[in-house]
Amino acid sequence: MLSALGTDTAQYNAASVRKVILDQIRGCRPAHAKTKVGALRVYLRFLAANGTCQPGLDHALPTVAEWKLSSLPRYLDAEQAGKLIDSCSRNGPQGLRDRAIVLLLIRLGLRAGDIAGLRPGDIDWQDASLLVRGKGRRDVRLPLPQDAGDAVLDYIEHARPAVAIDRVFLCAKAPFRPLRSGMIISGIVRAALRRAGITSPPSHGANLLRHTAATMMLRAGATLDEIGTVLRHKSPDTTAHYAKVDIAALQQVAQPWPKEGNHAE
Repeated sequence: MLSALGTDTAQYNAASVRKVILDQIRGCRPAHAKTKVGALRVYLRFLAANGTCQPGLDHALPTVAEWKLSSLPRYLDAEQAGKLIDSCSRNGPQGLRDRAIVLLLIRLGLRAGDIAGLRPGDIDWQDASLLVRGKGRRDVRLPLPQDAGDAVLDYIEHARPAVAIDRVFLCAKAPFRPLRSGMIISGIVRAALRRAGITSPPSHGANLLRHTAATMMLRAGATLDEIGTVLRHKSPDTTAHYAKVDIAALQQVAQPWPKEGNHAE
């Protein structure tokens, strides 16, 4: 932006700074556009405080509209989800580990950090449940689905290195250590997407499977309250975001667009 604004800060005016920022943010996503507008606003305030440009130019910058939860959830359909699970081989330590991770993500909608922080003591095999330590120190015990539980048990019994580390999932190769970063979990999801031949997924990280889990629960008949409990949402508004994917239900309540000349009473 500096080259477009020019070096003579005394010549900056409302029209010039507004034109520059509009050119810069054209085509950008709202979050990135807000970052650019914020950076220029701070810069103009700095110049004004030093007396090198007119005061108040920061008020000439536009406000970037960004509505909370305005976009559609990014998720895989049932066929793609099945391909993703099948892409994780049952042979070898890494395949067994990745299959267990993908199933936990897609069945329970866990976050990448939940997977990385999972401890052996968090799994109650007798009750088929899983203790999840989520954001804000909120501990929730969730039911462990059969296929996900079988995959985790298969990994622990046949593939997990026999080392005294208090984490369920470890690196597949020595030196063995926990999967400490959520980025590693998202990398496992990206690799599974490539193996499954899903070439243009809506997104590539672990959060894609969280959205997929919520969408699958909704289409299976779960209520938004039930989905919010499983996903551990603090606000009902966050869960309501997934109502947008139920197109059939939305079509039933959608009102017809008024024709020209017709006005609602």
